[in-house]
Amino acid sequence: MQQRKVVRTVLGATLVLSFGVFGHYVVSTSTTMGTETELAGMSYTLDQYCSVQAGAAQSNPEAIVAFSDDTANTGGADVTISGTAVVGATPEPTAVPEATATPKPESEYANVGISIAADYVNIRKKPSTDDEIVGKLYRGSAATITKTEGDWVQIKSGSVTGYIMKDYLAIGYSAEKLIDDFGTKWATVTTETLRVREKKSSESAVLTLISGEESYEVLKDEGDWAKICVDGDTNGYVSKEFVKISVQFKKAVSIEEEREEARRKAAAEEAERQAELEAARRKAENERKSASTSENKSNSSSNKSSSNSSSSNKGSSSGNSSGSTSGSGGSSSSGGGSSSNSGGGGASGSSESSEGGGGSVLGSGDGSAVASYALQFVGNPYVYGGSSLTRGTDCSGFTMSVFKKFGISLPRTSGEQSRTGKKIKVSDAQPGDLIFYTSGGRVNHVAICIGGGRVVHASNPRTGITTSSLRYRTPYCARRVIG
Repeated sequence: MQQRKVVRTVLGATLVLSFGVFGHYVVSTSTTMGTETELAGMSYTLDQYCSVQAGAAQSNPEAIVAFSDDTANTGGADVTISGTAVVGATPEPTAVPEATATPKPESEYANVGISIAADYVNIRKKPSTDDEIVGKLYRGSAATITKTEGDWVQIKSGSVTGYIMKDYLAIGYSAEKLIDDFGTKWATVTTETLRVREKKSSESAVLTLISGEESYEVLKDEGDWAKICVDGDTNGYVSKEFVKISVQFKKAVSIEEEREEARRKAAAEEAERQAELEAARRKAENERKSASTSENKSNSSSNKSSSNSSSSNKGSSSGNSSGSTSGSGGSSSSGGGSSSNSGGGGASGSSESSEGGGGSVLGSGDGSAVASYALQFVGNPYVYGGSSLTRGTDCSGFTMSVFKKFGISLPRTSGEQSRTGKKIKVSDAQPGDLIFYTSGGRVNHVAICIGGGRVVHASNPRTGITTSSLRYRTPYCARRVIG
């Protein structure tokens, strides 16, 4: 009896336990799988499932997470098996897909803006059209973009920092398209001396030699050769192997710089006007002196003529008594004329020689004053055939007009000027001396020494009147015309 009661108790407990566990399994699978009817590849035993459930329950009360078809975002220690996530399993390493699209390379002008304004665009202190104007970015001038604020960008160009609306700038690839329109290519020599040739060939004639102290405008980029402008009409080819080519743009101008430039131009125009008045005054004075001298000579000749006539009459009157007196008077007159001619010839024949060539200085004065006067016109335009220090001049017109201020007349061309004054060594050149350069064996350029191994000259249409190293190209000779 007792034994039967024990058996019933065990069977009952087993049955209850079996129904309870089975019921839990059914609820769990229906909750997790939803409408799925198959679990391919899954064959969990009841004991295995219960073990997983027991371990999961100890670490996380939510043993089974909701179904998700987003297999890329499993998170934590979850792993996905046929759409069912089980907490507590060891994760499989998930491979991150590689990007297949090739990113577009960024433009080297991504932070550069070139002004496309009709004339110029104002640079404001702050990003507002009502704010203070600190400078101007003229059409074709470039700036570095340092910050973007809505429709505005903060830029830095030259000495100016401020804001411009983006609509007035070409940026990035758009800026690159404007390089040929607004950028200037410059060649900087990377060797001590470089030959400039007539044609793009190492067998071509050498026009001149240039140094690495200056940069030269590139007119054409032709494969292994670059055609450059040295100065004036001296254009030739250099091997790109020995130069570094860069692109430069004009920069912004501050309001103060613009005002200073206006003052400089006004002062230069006034200096030229005063020089012209002084030259006109000097010319009138010389003409007056010349006329006075001519009048004096005329009066002197007239007096001599009257004196000779009187002596002749006296000679005639006394001729009846003494013929020797007339002869004596004629001899005396002749001697006087001979003495006058001798004096004139001695004065005009004086000259001053120098090493390597003759000649004499053309006037007296201070060479530093000449150099200072010439420097007032730096920045003014180059015009072939011109001689105006403000409206445009070429190299020899520049030197001619500068020395005219000091009462010295120079010939019109550089070739003719190279034969004036006193020849000196180039190494002995001082402020106010003329420095000459040749191309193809002939003198074709002239500059004024300003000291410190530099010259001022009307260089070319791009740079206008500017300063350069005295040896920016090999000098031919130096002449001193004032001293």
